[in-house]
Amino acid sequence: MSVRTLPLLFLNLGGEMLYILDQRLRAQNIPGDKARKVLNDIISTMFNRKFMEELFKPQELYSKKALRTVYDRLAHASIMRLNQASMDKLYDLMTMAFKYQVLLCPRPKDVLLVTFNHLDAIKGFIQDSPTILHQVDETFQQLTEIYGGLSAGEFQLIRQTLLIFFQDLHIRVSIFLKDKVQNSNGRFVLPVSGPLPWGTKVPGLVRTFNNKGEEVRKVEFKHGGSYVAAPKEGSFELYGDRVLKLGTNMYSVNRPMETHMSGASENLAAQTQESIAPNPLAKEELNLLARLIGGMEIKKPSGPEPGFRLNLFTTDEEEEQAALTRPEELFYEVINIQATQDQQTNEELARIMGEFEILDQPRRSASKGDDLLAMMDEL
Repeated sequence: MSVRTLPLLFLNLGGEMLYILDQRLRAQNIPGDKARKVLNDIISTMFNRKFMEELFKPQELYSKKALRTVYDRLAHASIMRLNQASMDKLYDLMTMAFKYQVLLCPRPKDVLLVTFNHLDAIKGFIQDSPTILHQVDETFQQLTEIYGGLSAGEFQLIRQTLLIFFQDLHIRVSIFLKDKVQNSNGRFVLPVSGPLPWGTKVPGLVRTFNNKGEEVRKVEFKHGGSYVAAPKEGSFELYGDRVLKLGTNMYSVNRPMETHMSGASENLAAQTQESIAPNPLAKEELNLLARLIGGMEIKKPSGPEPGFRLNLFTTDEEEEQAALTRPEELFYEVINIQATQDQQTNEELARIMGEFEILDQPRRSASKGDDLLAMMDEL
């Protein structure tokens, strides 16, 4: 497992979240000033400097439930509100879109180009906000410094870590089904033709060398595909042609966004629950999560401007039906992490933790760590 995977996972999922929210804000005819405020507030929070510092520290990936908590907090960083069913659908769309992009990356290193495509599109949302643009550019610089010198093997480990994270997710998405890149069981269809990874040649030739490195034989074979060599390598600079289209906004054209649990996913629903047995790594993950959320600067709406509810479904009835039919094991709750009793917790973290909604009273336990672990298990 690579300890350099979390920033790429977070930024790409965050980019997909912004694509979806932008599409729904336009579809629901939300006034332009409110829509811009929502996107600006979320992007400003997402790229907050302290938050990025915590994110880029070498660390293991969080569990799906813990990571979901961060996005739930991020999606509500402005005047917009999502109910449970819409938040579930948003997270499903985000994860399946990025899973598809990781699967289709020609080279492991191209996951960095996918990330840059997301950042380029995010900058398009905030063209009129130079301060937030600067935040995004700083993050781009961090990505270049940390990932620019990694070897192909290190990128392969990052890609493998991402695929392990996504391996049990098989949610059907209408866009993918209509484009025939996803089967009815929720699994993606991978192409056997098309552009080749940069630096590779079109298949069809086997060359044999002797022990002196001299070529002694050539054998041609029929590969059965339709391959084309990559015209050039995508740019890893701040501004440039990425060449790769993975990670660009697939919602730029108004299309319906429906999700359905596949039969395989329904059968595996019970397996998505975290084990109730004590996990020696869970307390450490909780501490990391608290630090990560502690880096977020959530700005409360100022002034008399009212909030509004965003619906990711076509109608309210569809949203209500989705809430009733979703497997109970896949529901997530926002909880309050009682970290304020820890003497090492700073005042800023305590303030942010205090903004979480308390759904259940904390239970007494032998240690504060066990209390926190018990509450996190209920996410």
